[in-house]
Amino acid sequence: MSSQPIGLVAHSGKPRAAELVKRLCAAFREKGRTLLLDHGTAPLAGEGEGVSVEELGQRCAVVVVLGGDGSLLRLVHQFGHSICPVFGINHGSLGFLTCVNSLAWQQAVDAICSGEYVLSPRSLLSVTVERDGEQIVDCFGLNDVVISRGRHSRLIRLDTFIDGIMLTQYNADGLIIATPTGSTAYSLSAGGPVIMPQSGVFVITPICPHVLTNRSLVVGDQSEVVVSPAEDQHGIVLAVDGQEPVKIRSGDRICLRKSALQLPLAMLPQLSFPEVLREKLKWSGTAI
Repeated sequence: MSSQPIGLVAHSGKPRAAELVKRLCAAFREKGRTLLLDHGTAPLAGEGEGVSVEELGQRCAVVVVLGGDGSLLRLVHQFGHSICPVFGINHGSLGFLTCVNSLAWQQAVDAICSGEYVLSPRSLLSVTVERDGEQIVDCFGLNDVVISRGRHSRLIRLDTFIDGIMLTQYNADGLIIATPTGSTAYSLSAGGPVIMPQSGVFVITPICPHVLTNRSLVVGDQSEVVVSPAEDQHGIVLAVDGQEPVKIRSGDRICLRKSALQLPLAMLPQLSFPEVLREKLKWSGTAI
């Protein structure tokens, strides 16, 4: 048994979040485990101020996040470069990244305390934005990078390069560059393929392209993808994993490559990705 503490982060806005946090705390401590709660979760359990999420990443053997996929994505961004294994308990809606639903919280506690979980390493996208020779953005994403027209109801033109070679100029509502993990998110809604987590690729999916032959393109994750708005393009925004958008100007270079960091996503050993797809996407094998 690991001597490191277990971290706990909860979406405080979810119904019965405080009740479930208290149950989880009691169950982990009953099994002799030390807990660390973040600043937003500690008050739900009546346990003081808590610690920062970055500190959880530095000190914990695993961090349990109670919420939906959005909660897990926010957690990963708050980790910074201190990323530790994350075990998601779904207290949201669809939940491709979370491992069990909130009714099975005891199963989660048992698996974590016994060490009977597996880690699925998930690729991250390194995202930088260069403007006039200076780097104005440097971050990473777990799901996707979305370059879009923002509030303006018009198409935008995006020059796109792979390993320094011009691919095309997309004339579209926007562009999604997704990891395998993010292939089941916005990219899927825009017509992109589902990609297995360990495929070693990224997918580029245009949003409502003007040229109907512009389809999703699968690119090896050793490649560098560079996107630059064409001249006279205004109102373009960049969002990484749905976080705070960044305004992009004509001539900016958005550089995307595989990050040196990975997210160790904790999963129950009996739960495979094909089973997750079958359950979440209702692939019953029939039309009924």
